[in-house]
Formats: sequence, structure tokens, C-alpha cells
Amino acid sequence: MQGAGHRVAITGYGVVAPCGIGKELFWKGLLGPGFTGANSIEMDNWDPSPYFESPKESRRADRCEQFALAAAGEAMTQAGELPYNRERIGTILGTGIGGLRTLEGQVEVRMEKGERRVSPFLVPMMMSNASGATISMRYGLQGPTETVCTACAASTHAIGNAARLIAWGRCDAVVTGGTESAATVTALAGFTNMTAISSTFVSKPFDETRDGFIQGEGAAIFVLERLDLALARGATILGEIVGAASNADAYHITAPPEDGAGAGLAMRNALRDAAIDASAVRYLNAHATSTNLGDRAETVAIKRAFGDHAAKLAVSSTKSMTGHLLGAAGVIEAIFSVLAVRDQVAPPTINLHEPDAECDLDYVPNTARQMPIDVAMSNSFGFGGTNGTLIFSRFRG
Repeated sequence: MQGAGHRVAITGYGVVAPCGIGKELFWKGLLGPGFTGANSIEMDNWDPSPYFESPKESRRADRCEQFALAAAGEAMTQAGELPYNRERIGTILGTGIGGLRTLEGQVEVRMEKGERRVSPFLVPMMMSNASGATISMRYGLQGPTETVCTACAASTHAIGNAARLIAWGRCDAVVTGGTESAATVTALAGFTNMTAISSTFVSKPFDETRDGFIQGEGAAIFVLERLDLALARGATILGEIVGAASNADAYHITAPPEDGAGAGLAMRNALRDAAIDASAVRYLNAHATSTNLGDRAETVAIKRAFGDHAAKLAVSSTKSMTGHLLGAAGVIEAIFSVLAVRDQVAPPTINLHEPDAECDLDYVPNTARQMPIDVAMSNSFGFGGTNGTLIFSRFRG
């Protein structure tokens, strides 16, 4: 990373997602048939009890906080004991909305039963920084504890910020990622009325007949460490974060510019941050949410960033299988990117049967593809015109 004194290693990750709870089930689920027939994908079989000391404790945590703790537990277990000063271990999380489910439920309680029946835990359960704060308390992490709320780019920005804390010597390790559980009646109504949700209940990025996304829920967490320190303690290195960038379209509160200028610049800046040529990237996990304007604008942006190499990239939108996890989308897709490098396989874009003539890149339609991948890129773009890009590489010693 530019100006960095330290390389940033990934030593653990954990996932709670619609296509699988736990990273290996999650990865296998990604290669499966995906989901259709609903405006949201929720984990109906979710049981928070294994991640809390008592049922009372779990009831005092919003669903997005429950997901975050579960993913953090898996990530921390894989990383192993972090033998660092706790003041130099940070917690940087992203979320788009936070505890919306709790807030909406308590509004109903107030309307039906009166103000005195509103839970005294409403505020700590609904606040956006609850998940990160709870992770820091559970593991005694006393370094920077911050929450990024930049809509659907939130967890991508959080990971980039976390990596820089390590690269620039502020922290020795950071727990980072994102969480979201916002598929409430009101949120779905809002997205539906702005025509963002698919009327056919099928997510089909880059397809001519696409008409919106399906909302998902879940969380994912990385453990990042200074590479030299991780090697010294004998940690397994799962990959490296080598580049990150963020910027703004400064254009519109919900729509990207059709020329993809801001997103293209974010990708170019990430390549510059990683000090690599565009031709080194073999796989790109696109933000593509299955909206008409967004998918076309990202296609244009990829061409702006990669030039002739754009035609040689394997590009896919895994939202076709997970749904759109809003603020947690970035970290879910970052883990897909890391696993793509690990297993040398590009995940597919499912439901892509009638390609849009204006979306003319290689989107790995419907079937995963074995191929050499040493470097992968992941994009996230959010309402407010905020963009984020991360670049991951194989560890080469």
C-alpha cells in the first residue's frame, strides 16, 4: 500500500451468509443454484445461542450484532491467539443501517402498548457501532474501535481503513468487516417503491431482463495482521491486502454517473495503491446489483480502469447468489475474492441468460471457472455516490 511501512496479512475470516453459515459452507453454497422467488433472502434457521452465554444476552443483541459475533468467533479461532498489546489491536466494522430491525420492532411496541413498554435496550441495540463495540469487548481489543456507515460500500471502506492502520504502523492487528440485517417490512417497502427490488424476485446481474436486486442479510469478518508479526508467531497466511481506494462521484444521492467516472477512478487508485499493473488482476468481483443503470455504469467503469485488459478479466456478481447485503456486501465479496485466489476459481454470475448488449465483458455466466488467479479486485459502490475498491493477492513470501 502506498506510503506503507508494513505488509498486511489475512490470518482469519468468518462468515454468516444466506448461502452458508461458516466459511466452507458459504463457499460451497456460492457454487450452488442461488435463490429465487422472494424479495429478500433471510436465514430462517438462524440460532444465536451458540454465540452467547445465555438466551437473555442474545435477546439483548440485534440480529446484525448476532451475525457479527458469530463471524468474529470463526475468524478469531482461525487466526489463533494474537500475542500483541491489546491497545494495538483495532476493531473497524462497516454497516449500512445497523439495528433497524430492533428499531422497527420497538416502534410497533410503542404504537401498540405505549411508551413505557419500549425496551431500555433499544438504543444500544439499534446504534450502528454496537456490533464493533461488542466484538472489542468480547475479545478485549483496546485499539481504535470505529464503525463506517457509507451505505453499501461500508464494509469495503472499513477493510481499507483497517489495512491502513496496520500498513502505517498504528496497529499490529485489526478485526474488520461488516454486518447487516435490514430486510424489514419498512426497508423492503422503501427499496421496492424506488424500484430497486426485483419485481420478478430474481437477481440477474448484467442480464438484459434484470430489474433490481434481492435483499440479503449476514456478516463477515477478517483478522488482519502485520505480515512480519504474523509470520513470527507462526500464523497461516491466507492472503494479503495490497491495495485500497475510496472516492466520491459527487453526482447523485442514489444513481451512478453513466460514464462510470468515479468508480473507474476508484479502481485505478487502488491499482496505484497496490503498485501493480492492471494486467496483474485476473478476477474482479463486481458490485453489480442487477439494476439497469448500475450494471451498465460499472461495465463502463471497468473499461475505463483496465483499458484493453478489461476484455481479459473474469468478472462476476456474486449478489446473484447471496442477495444484496447492503453494508455487509463488501466484506462478503472480499472473502469471495480471497477464496477465488486460494482455490483458483472464479465464482459465477448466475441467472445470466440474455446478456445485455451494453454489458459486454466476461461475466463468468452460470458456472464457476477454474483459472489461474494471483490477484483479485473487489468493488463496492453505495448510495451517496461513495465508491470503494480492494485488491487482494496470494502470499508469496
